[in-house]
Amino acid sequence: MRHDLEEHYPLRKTAEILGVHPITLRRWEKTGKIRCIRTPSGQRRFPRSEILRLLGEDLPSGRRAVIYARVSSAKQAGAGNLERQKQRLEEYCRTRGYEVVAVIAEQGSGLNEKRKGLARLFKMAREGKMDLVVVEFKDRLARFGFTYIERYLNAFGVKVEVVNGEEPKSLQEELVQDMLSILTVFSTKLYGSRSKEFRRKVREAIRDAARGE
Repeated sequence: MRHDLEEHYPLRKTAEILGVHPITLRRWEKTGKIRCIRTPSGQRRFPRSEILRLLGEDLPSGRRAVIYARVSSAKQAGAGNLERQKQRLEEYCRTRGYEVVAVIAEQGSGLNEKRKGLARLFKMAREGKMDLVVVEFKDRLARFGFTYIERYLNAFGVKVEVVNGEEPKSLQEELVQDMLSILTVFSTKLYGSRSKEFRRKVREAIRDAARGE
């Protein structure tokens, strides 16, 4: 691998990834256990390949990560929200030395249990192709029932790692839209073609909620 193209990490970040004290890492470098390069100012920079080698790479046990990103609407996806969510999660995994084996990104309601991306996630867990799934917020996996999904994945030895705790207001507003979408579906099944006016009012309510009115 060409060293000028390979990603390098400073001493403290490398020590954090490897789970050792910086003093230990310095000792390893002096004894040749890990290789590093020096910047013009004399700072140590450790190649990613060296870090992964010490972690037991090919692929590192317990560190195979699947990124799961989701937005509710086409508008959010079109505004680049989904792509930015993926990028934040990829950076999170890089800083922790995780090997990203798959990135699953989809548009769909967090109340929809038949999402293709979620089904793919479950399949990979059953097949033993991952050690952890990384999500930005709990509700990216599911609006409700997160604990059940987590327990299902845990049963196959997969850990769920949530990057952030409390969701921002923008995601809370998604919940309103999701709930109104469900109301539309149920009203259609309940009233059928006899209540076009009722469904029209629900659609208007959804648009108003999306605009924050």
